[in-house]
Amino acid sequence: MRGRDPSEPHRSATSLELLFDLCFVVAVAQASKSLHEALTHGDHGTGVLRFVLVFFTIWWAWMNFTWFASAYDPDDAPYRLTVLVQITGSLVLAAGVSRAFEDGDLRVITIGYVVLRTALAALWLRAARSDPARRRTTFRFALGVTACQVCWVGLLWLPASARLTGIVVMIVAEVAVPVWAQSAGMTPWHPRHIAERYELFTLIVLGESVAAATVAVRSAFDRHHGTGSLYAVAAGGLLMVYAMWWLYFAKPAHTLLATTHQAHRKRFTWAYGHYLIFASAAAEGAGLAAYADHVTRATDTSPIVAGAAVTLPAAAFLITVWAIHLRPHQRTAAERIPYPVAAAGILLAAASPAPALAAGALLAALVVVATVERRWGGPRPDLTFA
Repeated sequence: MRGRDPSEPHRSATSLELLFDLCFVVAVAQASKSLHEALTHGDHGTGVLRFVLVFFTIWWAWMNFTWFASAYDPDDAPYRLTVLVQITGSLVLAAGVSRAFEDGDLRVITIGYVVLRTALAALWLRAARSDPARRRTTFRFALGVTACQVCWVGLLWLPASARLTGIVVMIVAEVAVPVWAQSAGMTPWHPRHIAERYELFTLIVLGESVAAATVAVRSAFDRHHGTGSLYAVAAGGLLMVYAMWWLYFAKPAHTLLATTHQAHRKRFTWAYGHYLIFASAAAEGAGLAAYADHVTRATDTSPIVAGAAVTLPAAAFLITVWAIHLRPHQRTAAERIPYPVAAAGILLAAASPAPALAAGALLAALVVVATVERRWGGPRPDLTFA
């Protein structure tokens, strides 16, 4: 298991990586569904907090495997079997999501997460044996990941009052492991491969938003045989997802990763910042579903709070995509200003009679502005190659 060539031609996601992603869809779907139920029952604060924490485990396990596979992927039988163990862990994790939301029971989700991460630690040990030049880095990864899993299991024995503090401490420790490990030397990674992997997961969470919203709106139509407000939710939801896709894929990520984002700080910002992109996209489906329930009087939530469940994730997605994914390409204020202005407008749309449609219209207008500016703005040098 030696490091792969970062300039390897025609590097793309493997069928095993695609299977890995598809199995993670189950966990994303469970997190979105549980957030929807929490919002519908008026449990906004606790529901959002649990979603943020649960989605971290999903995203972190996915991201760590993604970067490992970009560095080391021999595609032999031991590697495949170890990845299949990780996939099994992701399914166990998904099975524990509803328990974590309903009563804070972390046992099943912790078991799944530990299986996932321990299998990855085994792969790091294998890399340490095969790649002497990066042995310190790979040993640090194996040690850090293993230590964190021991602590996650120990967290289950903490009293409930101290558990949230313990979870926050563990999240900080998990995030610090790659920074500490890579300080001993960088593992190889392929810019186009990483960009493709992130793009594929973006499509997964956007697809989950469509699925969650579709199921909720269909159920609402079955109960009420269609109302103007439900049509507005359906139309607005489609506009939002289409625009979110358009904006994310407006610029190729690999041009950043191959040039300016080779530096540690920028690369870590881009990689870690995608947590907000993925989480907000997944939360958008839950918000649309919760608003459909509000329209059909299935919840007593106030209109502004119900509208915020739709507009807050959309604004978070937009501002994060702009800040870490699009802004590095932009050179003038005219290119940059429309994005924060649109995000502010989307937040204000929570108070409108049709927040989903208003937010969707604003996102669609931003797509038009960005497309026209790109087409007619005239030639200019690309910052990513400066």
